[in-house]
Amino acid sequence: MANDEVEAMFIVSRLIAVVKTIMTCQTALLVLLIAEERRRRQMIQANLIQTNNLLLNCIALPQSTQRKVWMKIRSKMWWERDVLTLYDDEDWKNNFRMTRGSFQKLCGVMEGIMKPEEVTVRAPIPLEMRVAIVLYKLASCAEYRIVAKKFGVHKSTVKKMVYQFCRGMVTSALQNFIKVPTTEEAISIASRFEQKFHIPQIIGCIDGTHIPVLPPTDGHKYFVNRKGWPSYVLQAVVDDMYRFWNINCKMPGCSHNADVLRQSTLFSEAHLLPKELREVNGVSINHFLLGDPAYPLLDWLMKGYTHSPNITPEQESFNVYLSSARTTVEIAFGRLKSRWRVLLKHNNFHFSFTPKVIATCCALHNFCENEKEDINPNWLVEAATLESDVPQPGIRANNCTDSTNGQRIRAALTDYLSANFPLRRS
Repeated sequence: MANDEVEAMFIVSRLIAVVKTIMTCQTALLVLLIAEERRRRQMIQANLIQTNNLLLNCIALPQSTQRKVWMKIRSKMWWERDVLTLYDDEDWKNNFRMTRGSFQKLCGVMEGIMKPEEVTVRAPIPLEMRVAIVLYKLASCAEYRIVAKKFGVHKSTVKKMVYQFCRGMVTSALQNFIKVPTTEEAISIASRFEQKFHIPQIIGCIDGTHIPVLPPTDGHKYFVNRKGWPSYVLQAVVDDMYRFWNINCKMPGCSHNADVLRQSTLFSEAHLLPKELREVNGVSINHFLLGDPAYPLLDWLMKGYTHSPNITPEQESFNVYLSSARTTVEIAFGRLKSRWRVLLKHNNFHFSFTPKVIATCCALHNFCENEKEDINPNWLVEAATLESDVPQPGIRANNCTDSTNGQRIRAALTDYLSANFPLRRS
């Protein structure tokens, strides 16, 4: 009995030993499997890293760049050293179309519009530099990037200054430069016209000129004039000193001058024009404008007789005197475009903004004329060369019936000239 128990205990101890051995082997095998799996994952990870490195060396992936500086440093040497310290009045006129004294006066006028904000993140651009940027752009017709490089600013700054200046000019300052003369001023204008050209009661000459524009895709054909290029029609009334006192620049290039007149405030408010009756050859005549054959004959708008075999010497002479007086508006347009060459080229202004640019140039022209800023003859030559690329459409005669009162006034003026001055032939 005792031997059986000993044998049983021996067998149990051997079984326990075998189980322990089996468990030890299983644990060791499990450890080996875990180590092998870890090594395999490490090898896969290493291969992936190596493959990624090879791909990065072969393919230029976009890199996220960090901002190195807050603002790019640009040279303002031309403005700060040359213009402000070295330029004389002639240099100022060549670059900004006016002397330094007139420039400072213009800055005073535009201070409320162009003055920089008091609180800014960066150092603000001074008022004088802002105005100079705009004048340089309008006078040179250079691209935004060219003007930006000249002044040491970004091209978006140039565009911002131009748009701010022109919008402010049209909404705030335009009425200070372009306005209908008072009765006293009209009498003075008529007196000077009569002294120069012998025709009484003229207070202005009216005409139109075409200004290039970048037209919209939709409606492009309405902007194309009879010379085949897109434009706006600038209608202007000019006094004897080449100053504009009324403008309209909203009609597209396909429009006839007579249609532009009818759509303008000048036509709708003609009854508000200054009046001062004067009797000429028995006819009471108020102040009036001179126009070409494209305009209707009205009691406040005179034009010449239609050329025909039946025209009398007196009528032909009247036409010559009238044409001589009308050179005033042609000279004014020439001076305008020679100063502000932006009006001679197609620009990247939006077509809806271009009328503001045109109006601004007319206002600046009047400012220069009031300040007695002379025109450099070279500007006129350069402007004529540029304008050859955009030739002006010819005159289309107006076929509407002339007003009876207009005919009566023109006949009285014809008789007055033929009775008091030599007959002239074209």
